[in-house]
Order: sequence, then C-alpha cells, then structure tokens
Amino acid sequence: MALIITDDCINCAVCEPECPNLAIFEGEEIFGIDPDRCTECVGHFDEPQCQLVCPVDCIPVHPERIENRDELLAKYERLTGRKAA
Repeated sequence: MALIITDDCINCAVCEPECPNLAIFEGEEIFGIDPDRCTECVGHFDEPQCQLVCPVDCIPVHPERIENRDELLAKYERLTGRKAA
C-alpha cells in the first residue's frame, strides 16, 4: 500500500526528509507521494516515518494502491538493489 498526502497538509515539510525512498516531494499546493517509490518504509523501518512525524495526521493509505507486505518488500528491493532482511 502506498501512502497519500491529503488536502489537510499544512506544508510543514517535516515528512519529506524522513522518507528513505525519496518518495515525498513538494507539489504546487501540498506535498505529494510518488506511489511507485513508497513502500510505507517496509524494508527500512517498522512504521511509515512520514506518518509518525506528521502533525496533522494527513497521510493515509492510498485507496487505489493497495499492496501487501510481499509486494512492498519487492518494491523496496527494486528501489535499493538490496535484499530485505
């Protein structure tokens, strides 16, 4: 499951540097998440780091990008070139 940033985003930018996959970017009005790069931090951390630091809780699961843990691990491996532990 990739994550998505909703319109509740206040553009505080605390999420962007927390993303180990460089999936978060500054959009025209709010920040966004590239679903092809988002692994919900699977392979890196136990929890999505952007969700942990977001002060307004505006980063839910992307309803059109539902992926299971195995799919997220495969994406992690493609992005990093490393096998997941």
